[in-house]
Amino acid sequence: MSHKFSVGQAVVLATRVLQPAAPGEYEVLRLMPAPDGDPDERIYRIKSIDEKHERVAAESDLMPVARADAAL
Repeated sequence: MSHKFSVGQAVVLATRVLQPAAPGEYEVLRLMPAPDGDPDERIYRIKSIDEKHERVAAESDLMPVARADAAL
């Protein structure tokens, strides 16, 4: 199975109660290998401009950013 998102793509990180994160867009920095426990789950390294650190997120926690110009 291949990754759904590509490097440089803008995504939104799902909000989690016990995992606070900056709201808004994140940029996909790196595609990472699947974890040993779930080879079908794709993992990404992402970064928000509002945070100094990078995050690791599962594909199931990410959504593509809807762009207004995408409909044109």
